[in-house]
Amino acid sequence: MASIELVKVSRRYGKQVVLQPLDLTIPDGSFTVLVGPSGCGKSTLLRLLAGLDAVSDGDILLNNKQINDLDPADRDIAMVFQSYALYPHLTVAENLAFHMQVRKVKREKQQEKISRIAAILGIDKLLTRYPRALSGGQRQRVAMGRAMVRNPQVFLFDEPLSNLDAQLRMELRAEIKSLHQRFGTTMVYVTHDQVEAMTLADQIVVMREGVIVQQGNPLEIYDRPANTFVARFIGSPPMNLLDSQLTTRDSVPGVSCGDFWLPLPDEWHHAALHQCDKKVTLGVRPHNFLIDEKSGSPAMVRLVEITGESSLLHLDWQGFPLHVQVSSRVLAQPGDRLLLSIDTKHLHLFDKTSGARL
Repeated sequence: MASIELVKVSRRYGKQVVLQPLDLTIPDGSFTVLVGPSGCGKSTLLRLLAGLDAVSDGDILLNNKQINDLDPADRDIAMVFQSYALYPHLTVAENLAFHMQVRKVKREKQQEKISRIAAILGIDKLLTRYPRALSGGQRQRVAMGRAMVRNPQVFLFDEPLSNLDAQLRMELRAEIKSLHQRFGTTMVYVTHDQVEAMTLADQIVVMREGVIVQQGNPLEIYDRPANTFVARFIGSPPMNLLDSQLTTRDSVPGVSCGDFWLPLPDEWHHAALHQCDKKVTLGVRPHNFLIDEKSGSPAMVRLVEITGESSLLHLDWQGFPLHVQVSSRVLAQPGDRLLLSIDTKHLHLFDKTSGARL
């Protein structure tokens, strides 16, 4: 196992800056997920760690030792690629053994490792097959096994599940998490799927345009997003963001949203009184709306998606398009009217101009 530290690391291609100078600590034995939209620099950062690309500035430290100039083979870091990267002319067993053969590991030791890892990954009956005879999920298991037989200090995963169907993604996601719990090896995982990030990570690093926007444990980022970008990116369905204004009614601080007014939680009163009439962005998670037929505010149904035990409602409310998630089946039709209220204990306020959390 190993800890990783990036100190003012950046990457440029000519005049194009892909990674701004950034600092990042990946604790020993942690499962860190780099998440963000395509082109944000997360895969570039992974390649810098693996040694497949060179840093433009800064230092990468593995267990407090600089590894900037080490070849990939000398870093004791194994990488699992999105495209599997298996040798098509070798069987599963030969793919698993390839690194050990290069290292001249004794044949008995090779067979022992192959058998153990294949059993853990459930591919022990596939050892004589070639990659062309495997499904996508089986190929990804072989790619993971090829990294595991090396017993590296760090595992790197570059969107390993993006080519798989939804059922396989769920199964392999649980398998990767189980492997981390079993072996405790430091893992760095790249994805643009925030569900993968939330379910796998001990630490999430949210990136945008080559910059780390926020990092922390999954629930911390979900409950207290640093800005509107993180608020929309982390959470499915995404957070609703509504143009609003801080106001008071009968000396009670609240937020006006269209014709609707909400009182703010008590702990926000002091700050809100000093920013009265400030324009803000109100953030509300889809599951923090309530269907309230007694005192709610009217909203028109545009679309209903029933996903089994829950329903996702697409509504028009006070001129705002809303996503509302309820834990029951709502048998409404487009054009129907529902009355909504908001759980005020779970509001989020952001600066209207900068998008930063207030």
